Amino acid sequence: MIATKNLLGLRIKELRKIRGLSQEQIADIVDLDPKYISFIECGRNAPSLETMDGIARALEVEIKDLFEFAHLQAGGVKVEEIEKLLEGADEEKKRTIMKIVRAVVR
Repeated sequence: MIATKNLLGLRIKELRKIRGLSQEQIADIVDLDPKYISFIECGRNAPSLETMDGIARALEVEIKDLFEFAHLQAGGVKVEEIEKLLEGADEEKKRTIMKIVRAVVR
């Protein structure tokens, strides 16, 4: 089982990337060292409540959203990730992929 601070770090990294922000940008907004943001994201450090509040504001989410990481546990597949991969595929490839998926889940 992955430790909570690791999951929290992964979730912060995920939200940061969704927002298109760098660690440096988050650090500037929250007034922290970019290395500390890196340490949080890799699970090396657990942020204080005050730091989590700042990060949440920088990411334009609520603190509770930082803890929505069930999909990151035990190899969970993210639908958004699959959708992104399919964006560049032509219709023929999408049909082929759907046939494969249907065959696998049956």
